[in-house]
Amino acid sequence: MNRPLPPELHPDTLAVRAGTERTQFREHGEAMYLTSSFVFDSAAQAAACFSGEEEGYVYARFSNPTVTAMQNRLAALEGGEACIATASGMSAILSLAMATMQAGDHVVASNGLFGATQQLFGGILSKFGIATSFVPATELDAWRAAVTPRTRLFFTETPSNPLTEVIDIAGVAAIARAAGVIFAVDNCFCTPALQRPLELGADVVVHSATKYLDGQGRVLGGAVVGSKAITDEVFKFLRTAGPTLSPFNAWVILKGLETLRIRMEAQSASALELARWLEAQPGVARVYYPGLESHPQHVLAMRQQKSGGAIVSFDVKGGREAAWKVVDATRLISITANLGDTKSTITHPATTTHGRISAEARATAGIGDGLLRIAVGLEDVDDLKADLARGLAG
Repeated sequence: MNRPLPPELHPDTLAVRAGTERTQFREHGEAMYLTSSFVFDSAAQAAACFSGEEEGYVYARFSNPTVTAMQNRLAALEGGEACIATASGMSAILSLAMATMQAGDHVVASNGLFGATQQLFGGILSKFGIATSFVPATELDAWRAAVTPRTRLFFTETPSNPLTEVIDIAGVAAIARAAGVIFAVDNCFCTPALQRPLELGADVVVHSATKYLDGQGRVLGGAVVGSKAITDEVFKFLRTAGPTLSPFNAWVILKGLETLRIRMEAQSASALELARWLEAQPGVARVYYPGLESHPQHVLAMRQQKSGGAIVSFDVKGGREAAWKVVDATRLISITANLGDTKSTITHPATTTHGRISAEARATAGIGDGLLRIAVGLEDVDDLKADLARGLAG
């Protein structure tokens, strides 16, 4: 009934075929198992499944066939041994941290992280005795210098949110490997359609599946992908603490993965065109997009990514007042902090995604009051230009 897939399949094929396990009903589409628990043939079988002596689904907090299918498909796309799905991207990062560290340990993280990630490392984890050093993401010497005998984890985003800084994954991976440190990369902006950090030396990939993996703004989800040794530890935390991905959300993300590459390529092409147009606008001071030759890490980005991605950020001349004018003048682009949707979105990071971190931290990360971030969707790019031109007009 379940024929094994041939080896060495193309990622496009894995995106629609990997992880599929048909039931006795021989369904073509993946089944959705909306159940909280599973039944056993006997007390002995129940005991064997709970202890792990026998394979089988036990309780949906930590085992569900639909979630397993999604995990297996994403692991195949990222080139990882295994994947653990979680309730959100932030719960994926938390699960990784709790599974790999303890009180007294130390994290080195890039200083351009998403605001909630900065708060998790710099605030919440510090309450449990885990210290974090934030370093300039693109300076390899800063990563090397920040290592201490208690360093257990390197964590970065590339491209970063919202300034699209590109980190030398292979370079940071070499430093982590020499120090015996786990290196985790948040691959949310690129996804495996555009970038595969594990192939470049990273140990772990983290996702907010809420974004491009779903791709249509429907559900929350997260994932940790890497070696089985690491994901087994993450699973132990998830099984007990319960930051669980629901079967319904897993099914939605599973179907989203089928169109991931097509969406990412189309959205990236529109983002590049929009970024070039923004560079020519007199009301724009600077554009941040890895696909532009003007981006400081453009050469690196084109070496480790297939394209520049679909996130474009730009500084508007005139600070917050001018930036808010651009946002408020839109009629098409959605004013929301989410990204990765087929519908384009716009946000003012200093007062939304990064509004809870200190002004000093925002300044260090280069997030000014005139900065706007656009996540380019699948609309016609000329319509997006017209929507932004209205607010950029003098």
